[in-house]
Parts: sequence; C-alpha cells; structure tokens
Amino acid sequence: MKTTYDIKLGGIQHRTDRDTPAYIARWRVAGKQKSKSFRTKGLANAFMSDLRQAAKSGEEFDVVTGLPMSMLAPQSSGPSFLEFAQAYVLRRWNSSAARTRETDAYALLTLVPALVADAPRRPCAEDLREVLRIHALLPEKRRADLTPAQAGILSWLERASLPLSALGEAHILRMALDAISVTFAGEPAGANTVRRKRAILHHLLEHAVEQKVFTTNPLDGIKWTAPKAVTVVDPRTVVNPTQARQLLDAVPKVGRKRGPRLQALFACIYYAALRPEEAADLRQKNCTLPASGWGLIVLERARPQGTKRWTNSGETHESRSLKHRADKETREIPIPPLLVAMLREHIAEYGTAKDGRIFQTGTGGTYSSSAHSYVWQEARKLALTPAQVASSLAARPYDLRHAAVSLWLNAGVPAPEVAKRAGHSVDVLLRVYAKCVDGQREQINSKINKALEF
Repeated sequence: MKTTYDIKLGGIQHRTDRDTPAYIARWRVAGKQKSKSFRTKGLANAFMSDLRQAAKSGEEFDVVTGLPMSMLAPQSSGPSFLEFAQAYVLRRWNSSAARTRETDAYALLTLVPALVADAPRRPCAEDLREVLRIHALLPEKRRADLTPAQAGILSWLERASLPLSALGEAHILRMALDAISVTFAGEPAGANTVRRKRAILHHLLEHAVEQKVFTTNPLDGIKWTAPKAVTVVDPRTVVNPTQARQLLDAVPKVGRKRGPRLQALFACIYYAALRPEEAADLRQKNCTLPASGWGLIVLERARPQGTKRWTNSGETHESRSLKHRADKETREIPIPPLLVAMLREHIAEYGTAKDGRIFQTGTGGTYSSSAHSYVWQEARKLALTPAQVASSLAARPYDLRHAAVSLWLNAGVPAPEVAKRAGHSVDVLLRVYAKCVDGQREQINSKINKALEF
C-alpha cells in the first residue's frame, strides 16, 4: 500500500445540477484529486472533520483511496461490511421464508454499495446491485456465473467495502441511514420501506454484537427518527357486504377462464378472511362442505409467491407453514353456507389439482399475484362507479380480508374469536382495525352514562 503525507484539504461543493442534490467533499492526496458525495451538508462536514483531524495528528494517507490509515486499518483485523452481510444472509437462509430472504437482500442492495471507500473507477450503482442480487448475496450453489465485467465489479466491491468496525462511527451509520431513506432512483422512500430496512440493519448489527465486534449495538446511539408508517387499515378501503357481493359477481365476467376460476378464491378471502396465499394452497381435504348449513376450513399451509432465486424449490410458488405459526400448526375457520355452495360448485366445475389444491390454472399451476390483480381491477370497473374505481375502495384483493375482519368486529363477534379465525393476535387485531370498528359510539356512550349514574 502506497502512503503519503502530501495532503491538501479543500471545501464542500453543493451540487444542484443532479436529480438528487449532493454535497461533495474535495481534497487532494499526493497531488491527486479526491472527492466523496453526501446527501446532507452535515455528513460532508463530519467527513471533512475526520480528515482534518487525521492530517493534524500526522497520519499517513492511502494514495489509492485517499483515506487516512485509521479509517483503513480495521480491514486487516476484521471482516468487511460486505463479508459480514454475506455471512448474515447465509446464517438466516435455512430458517427464513423466501420473502424474508428477498427482503433482507433488498435492504443489503442499498446498504452494501453505500458503505464503501472512495476508491477509483467506482462502478455504477445499478451494476453493483446486479452483482449482489445474482451472485454475492446468494448461497454458493445458487450463484449465477459472472461475466468478466461483472467479476471486475465484484472485485472492486470486495476491495472498497468498509470494515464492519467502521459502523461504530456515527457519520458512517448516518451514511447508511441516509442511503435507506431514498429509493434506487433517488426519490424519498416510503415510510414502511425505510423502517423495514432500518430494522434489518439493526438486526445485522445485533449479530455483530454477538460476535464481539461491538459491545453494544451502535445504531442505538444514533438520534434518528424513523418516518411514521401506516399500521392501521384505512376504512376507505373497506367494502360493505353489498359492494362485496357486487364485486364477486363481477369477477366471472372478466376474461374467458381466469375470472370464473378465481371467483371462489376471492370469495374465500372475503367470507373466510383468508390471506391470498392461504387461499392459493387450500385443498379439498381442508374443507368440510355439507349440502346445507355452515362448513369448516382447517388451514394447514400457505402458498406465497416469491422470486425463484430465493425459494427452496427454485419455483415461484411453494407451500409452507402458515404465517406466524409453527410448522404443522393449523387454523380453523367456520364458513357461511354461501361460501360452502361456491366451493362445492367450483370443485364440481374445475376439479382439483394433482396435489389436491382447489384453485389452479388450466394447466394445474398457481395463478400469480399479477393475474389476481388484473382480474380484480377489471371486476372493480364492472362493479363500482367511476369515482369508486378511482378511489382506494377495495383497491387490492387483500382488502376483502380487511372487509371480512371489519364486518366480524362490527357484528359484535368477540375480538379473541375474530383474532383466532383471522390468524392474528388480539393486540394486533385491535390496533390494525381500530378505525374500522364503527357504529358502536351510542352503545358505548350509553354504557358510560349507566356507569356514571349514582
């Protein structure tokens, strides 16, 4: 490594000619211009202050990266952030669902390219993410072969990745938090996305604490307020029973095959509050469908959709245990006669798949979420007014589940029973659906008045 004491610190330039304004710290090392971009002036000032202190204390600077030795030394005594991120993904792989693996990787696609040294010939962010997505953040057997250009990008990333120990510094952590606050396109990220990525960074650093890299989680010492995320159901998305029936009646009118095959699936979401992935894996053996009266569904599995590279089977859909439940744990949902009749008719018309699934494509496969969405949006156009179509009313098939749970609560079904049928905990149920419980104000006020009587 070539080092020098020839350091000249410059200033901070505010660039407004880009899609995302930036503050660029500039300095020279051995006569070579160095620069580093930051999203806020505070981060740029903190970085320049670190360089100034290093120069004042007589530190040598690395000619290639332009950084003082104190900011590079930890690399030789511990893993880089990239190396630790790879180990983190592998450690969680066997115990995680496909969607969890994908969510972890999505956060790391933001964090790994952000936490790098200012090394020369930096590849573009899109190329860095692609190498991480198809190769570096996957188990070895699942990695795609890299082209020579991609191999060079990975090599650059391995050299430039900051040491994990650098995340003990406040300005480095703020770089990470700054990165997760925007989308890949540089726009402000949604609150739920930011909170999810921040949670993954926090969990990764908890693993670093376990391995004695840090004594405490350094992220806990950063004064940073996460954006407020919506955690309750918006009542404007919830349809009433009449609207739900109109929507379900419109579904078979969409297309030649898809609509008729999906009507009963959407009915399961509304009348039994099934999640779409639970309905997708519903099998005839799970259903008691009498000729008259109420029936029963005993849910055993769900069939979520994921990206092939993250699933165990390498297929888009795969059967797994119910959400937030132990393997082989079931959930019982009594179903009304109307849904019993619809399921009986559906099975008589279309039969079941080879594995017993009630809902299948014409070739025995599983309908994708995009197929669900297309049919649903077309049904909304047929069943709702133009103003309602433009609104958030039943905007997604999942909103039928919200409507079902809201209906049960407003009908006076005890919260523990609703939670049991919907697969929620009681506290989550009441928090998420708090705004959807309507029509009880007079009844509650009457009870309070009675309690206040002397």
